[in-house]
Amino acid sequence: MDYYFLDQVPWQDSQSLYHAAAYLGREALFILRPSTPYVCLGYHQDAKKEIDLEFAHRERIPVVRREVGGGAVYLDNGQLFYQLILHKDRPDVPANKAHFFQKFLQPVVETYRHFGIPAEYRPVNDILSNGRKVSGTGAAEIEASVVLVGNFLLDFNYEMMAKVLRVPDEKFRDKVYKSLSENLTTFRRETGGIPSASALAEDLRSRYEVMFGKFNPQESVDFELRQMASRIVERIDNPEWLLANDNRQFDDSRLKIREGVYVLQKVVKLPGGLVRTTAVCRDGLLSDVHLSGDFFVYPQNTIQALEAALDGTPFDEATLERTIQEFYRHHTVESPGITPQALASALVG
Repeated sequence: MDYYFLDQVPWQDSQSLYHAAAYLGREALFILRPSTPYVCLGYHQDAKKEIDLEFAHRERIPVVRREVGGGAVYLDNGQLFYQLILHKDRPDVPANKAHFFQKFLQPVVETYRHFGIPAEYRPVNDILSNGRKVSGTGAAEIEASVVLVGNFLLDFNYEMMAKVLRVPDEKFRDKVYKSLSENLTTFRRETGGIPSASALAEDLRSRYEVMFGKFNPQESVDFELRQMASRIVERIDNPEWLLANDNRQFDDSRLKIREGVYVLQKVVKLPGGLVRTTAVCRDGLLSDVHLSGDFFVYPQNTIQALEAALDGTPFDEATLERTIQEFYRHHTVESPGITPQALASALVG
């Protein structure tokens, strides 16, 4: 397996290289950090709902959407990323994503502990220190690969994170800032200092080598990987890709609301993440279903198919639950922390 410790890279590389390796079917571990700030949106999120795009544009902060679920994050060189790409069919890769996270986040937990932070793994995919989140993590299936991504929080710009998120008013933004400060921690806050990127990388590399055997260190990115990464950048650094989820939503201003026709919207926080549901109930049947949020679904490209499968379903929780359960079974869908029953309940409200 190849190993790339690249330290500071252009922000595009910090997202495109691991995507490229996954599409090429190349197993690798990347450890790197972006040299300049950007905002990264989760695969299932709506950009216009989650991010203050006007503020980001005004501050010249790029906004992109990754192929990994989870939430929107402000990223800069105060965060060191670890990105592990594996073949899905490896016998040592758990098929169950909860088990996948638990197994492959353990080396990260041990590295944190080695550098003085009492980190603990908490299902489904959290790493905490003294009850506060100390690493953002996610996973995705891309082609025949499965990807684990996460970060060591060296330091964090809480103020900028609060500013780039879309909120209803400034009072709410103050609450977001306070909540971030209270629930997200860093090496600097926990230990008073920041270890070197190379020391963290070397420690984590050695722990993953216990699992996978000796890595092949790569001093630079080869032509094939660079070429694929360039193609990834062309796609993800593109307004059409960024707004793809937003564009799937119906425009309720075009709907004539009458007796028996209702526009339904709900936001629910489930163990697997925040879920936004939007739909129309027309004479007892669902239509124009849209699901978004900071959750994880595997395979991650099944959400649109699920939305289509719900079109025309009777607006009844039991019926919706059976429909979603059947869809999950037929498409071998997994959504850690989000059950078909919970989704049905969210839609019915």
